[in-house]
Amino acid sequence: MRTPHDSSFSGTVDQLSDDSNPYEPEIGSMPKNDLTQADLDNVNKTGTTTIGITTEDGVVIATDMRASLGGRFVSNKNVQKVEQIHPTGALTLVGSVGGAQSFISTLRAEVNLYESRRGEDMSIEALANLAGNFARGGPFFAIHPILGGVDEDGSHVYSIDPAGGVMEDDYTVTGSGMQLAYGHLEQSYEDDLTNDEATTIAARSIKSAAERDTGSGNGVFLCEITDEGVDIHGHHDFDEVV
Repeated sequence: MRTPHDSSFSGTVDQLSDDSNPYEPEIGSMPKNDLTQADLDNVNKTGTTTIGITTEDGVVIATDMRASLGGRFVSNKNVQKVEQIHPTGALTLVGSVGGAQSFISTLRAEVNLYESRRGEDMSIEALANLAGNFARGGPFFAIHPILGGVDEDGSHVYSIDPAGGVMEDDYTVTGSGMQLAYGHLEQSYEDDLTNDEATTIAARSIKSAAERDTGSGNGVFLCEITDEGVDIHGHHDFDEVV
């Protein structure tokens, strides 16, 4: 015959005896991030060179068209890395493709919600601050986009860094080919450029980066923003636009 101390109930009591308060809620643990470096190398990344320039007419944004795996293999030659997210604003994709696409979808939804609730467009400064807050606190993997737009206060170009920093400038470049693109852009930029002039400068800067940066290439997408809207068009042949 078993003693009470050998019973299943006794065993349960013994297990609970080490717990200071068995009635407190049990706190679960977050799932572990099991991503390895090999996994990260197989994430589709834009690599990228992206440029934003303020002009007398509005804003010009230019990006290359290449996506790669780990910067070594070209996984797509026709990636549109600039998307309209505002009636007179657009954002570039830099970093992981999935993170950038999710970031753009989220911002676009917030802009639509703002317009529906208030009956007016969000200012570009407010949109930039919102983008910075999302980058800082959201689940968006390794992004560094450029936001460009036109509102009542004029033309704006912002760089949004991965930690949520928001910096406005007359022109900016992000991505793996930024140093190469800046070399041409610094020499060519002038105040009071027209959109046509800025488009040529931006395209030439993208071409300069594509010559040496393995993460950039396969053509250029050009985005022209004015107070009338956003126009995006792609060119696989640089000679068409430079």
